[in-house]
Formats: sequence, structure tokens, C-alpha cells
Amino acid sequence: MLLVTKGAPEAVLSRAVAVEVDGLAHPLDDSWRSRLEDEQRRLNQRGFRLIGVAIRSIPVDQMSLTLADEANLTFIGFCVFADPPKPDAAKAVADLAALGVKLKVISGDQAAVVQHVAEAVGLAHKSILTGAEIAELSDAGLAAKVERVDLFARVDPDQKKRIIDALRLRGHVTGFLGDGINDAPAIHAAHVGLSVEGATDVARAAADMILLASDLNVLAEGVREGRRTFANILKYVRMGTSSNFGNMLSMALASIVLPFLPLLPLQILLNNLLYDLSEIGIPLDSVDAEDTERPHAWNMAVILRFTIVMGIVSSVFDAATFLILLKGFGTDAAQFQTGWFLESIATQILVIFLIRTRRLPWRATPAHFALTVTSLGALAVALFVATGPLQTLFGFVPLSWSLMGALAAVTVAYLVAAEAAKQFAIRGS
Repeated sequence: MLLVTKGAPEAVLSRAVAVEVDGLAHPLDDSWRSRLEDEQRRLNQRGFRLIGVAIRSIPVDQMSLTLADEANLTFIGFCVFADPPKPDAAKAVADLAALGVKLKVISGDQAAVVQHVAEAVGLAHKSILTGAEIAELSDAGLAAKVERVDLFARVDPDQKKRIIDALRLRGHVTGFLGDGINDAPAIHAAHVGLSVEGATDVARAAADMILLASDLNVLAEGVREGRRTFANILKYVRMGTSSNFGNMLSMALASIVLPFLPLLPLQILLNNLLYDLSEIGIPLDSVDAEDTERPHAWNMAVILRFTIVMGIVSSVFDAATFLILLKGFGTDAAQFQTGWFLESIATQILVIFLIRTRRLPWRATPAHFALTVTSLGALAVALFVATGPLQTLFGFVPLSWSLMGALAAVTVAYLVAAEAAKQFAIRGS
């Protein structure tokens, strides 16, 4: 009977004592080992992956095998596999690099194979760290080296996880893409574990996301979409917090100085309903290039500053509206409520076109059609309800054209002031 052993070439060669050439066995001396290692190196440098194969005779009646039987082997050669990078790999690497995503290759393959693949996809690298070198490093030592090294070769599953843990220890947000059983620990350890549809069950179970398309460019598209979503979430948070904070201050001020309700309960509900409807289009909104070109962190200090600054500006103009309505035009309760409702809903809705971008509004990426329709549509409904035939149902009354013009002027002035305040409020975000 014949025992056949296969595996990593260096592991198989370490258990071999002979090499078969042209059907004849020769002692595996230093000369033959050197020739085999040179051939292995030559093939690895061309990007081929190798499996070493060796044999030995065992008794015919031997019914079981142990690790000890894999000794005194005769090496018979290499199985050579070509596994070139996907055609879209180079573009995917370039796109991710342009988005500020640092790529690292963590592989169980030989160092020469890993270097060949990295060069084929345009991944610049200065050094490579092997599993044997990682085994000699403490976790702190690995964390000190992991940022400066982009290629890792001959690493085992636990070492892949250690590399991810080291990157996390250095404060990086990590993602790991793998498809084999050996990748599962690292996939699970990363902030975002990625696998593919044809991966092993273990890898897919460990992953947070599974790529269904056999196209690496979906990674860059996923990063862009994630950043676009994050930017739009921030728009909603900024809109909601600054508006609510401003309205709270204004309502508190009005309650102190007015002998009547600043808005009727039904008017408050209508204001909130129309304001919420105006923001329905935010998830679909386009974002500026700088919001997708680099990652952004969730910064509560910046959000709090934005809320306070924009809320105070809103309340200042609400107070100006109060003075205009009470002192400038001597309005009664119903006129006051109608006027403040119009000013409040107009400023709340129109300011979204300022808050949606870091740039000046006329230099920003145009708002998505859905956001434009929902915002301006909600404002149109508010104007119709407050000034049209349905106004009496909500407690509104007609206003003079001069008062309407004054409210329009306040709204325009608020938008100018809000744009200036915005630049201060978002600084450092």
C-alpha cells in the first residue's frame, strides 16, 4: 500500500528523506533541498501556489494512520496552481485607496506569492510580516508594527485575528473580507466582517455582510453608499435637534411674555406634521463629494454645538418676529398665531437647503428631486392651509400684505444668518 501526503511544501519537505526523479529515489541531501527550495521560490515569485506531495510504502494490513506515519517520506513534486487576481481587483484597490480605505493583505500563502499578488493589483508595500515573525511578537509589539506593514504571509487563523485586534487597538475601524474556514476568526473580530456567496458555511456565518455580486468594485460602492447614508443621517439629526431646541426656547420665551397661547394645539400639531413630511426626502438626498471622499466620525460635541448655535439663531429670529407682530403691527392673538406659524414653518423647512451641505447652497450638489418636492410641497401646503379657504378650521385669520412682506423679509434674513452660523457650527466636523 502507498501513503500519499500533501500539504505546504516546507511542511512536507521537513518529513521527507528522499526525492523521486525519473522514477528513481535519491537521498534528500542539502543539494536537493536547495534545488527544490529554489524551484519553489521561482514559482512563488510568478504568483503560483504550491502544494507539496510525498509518498511512502506502508504494510498492506495496516488499517489506520497516525501523524507518526507521515515520516521518512519520498518527495515526488509540487502541484502548481495559478490563481490570478480578478480583472477588477486593481480598479477596486485604486477606488478604495482614493476613498481613504487602507488595504492590507493577510494570507496563508508564501511571502513571494503575496508580494506577487500585491504588485499585480497595484498595492504599494514596503515590507512583509510572516506568521513566524508574528509568533515572536507580543500583542503590543504587533500593534506597533501593524500600521507600517501592509502584507502578511504564512499566517494562521489565530494570527489573522491578532492582526485585526491590533488594528482595532490602534483605533482603526476594520473590515475583513474572507471566504475560507481559516478566515472566520478574523471575519468575526473585524468591525465589519465580509464574505462572499460562494464562501464556506463557517465564513458566511461569521460575516456581517455577504457579497452576492462577483465584483470587487461593490466594496467601493458600498463605502460610498455608507458614507452617503451617514451624511444624510447627520442632516436629519442636525435638522431635528436644532429645530426642536430653537422651538423650545421660542415657546418658553413666548409663554413668559404673551397673555395668550403663541400657537393653538392644533396649529402645533399641523406644524410638526408638515415639518416631518418635509424631511421625508432626506434619505434619498445627494451629498457633496467631500462627504464620500473621506470617512466621518460620529462627533457628539460637534452635533451639540450645531444644535445650540442654530437653535439660538432660530430663537433670535423668532423673537424678532414677536416684536414685529406685537409692536410693529399690533396683532391680536389670532393674527399673532397665524404670523408666527408662517414664519416658523417657512424657516424650519427652507433651512434644510442650507443644512444639507457644508458648502454655500448655490455651490452645493443639487438637492435630490424627492427632497425638493417634499420640502417645497410641505411649505406650499402650509401656506395654503394658513392663508386659503381652510384657514378657519385651524384657527388662522387673514393677514395684511404688508405683514406678509415683513414675515418674508424675516425669513430671508434668517436664512442669511443661518448660513453664516452654519459655517461656525460645523467647523471641525
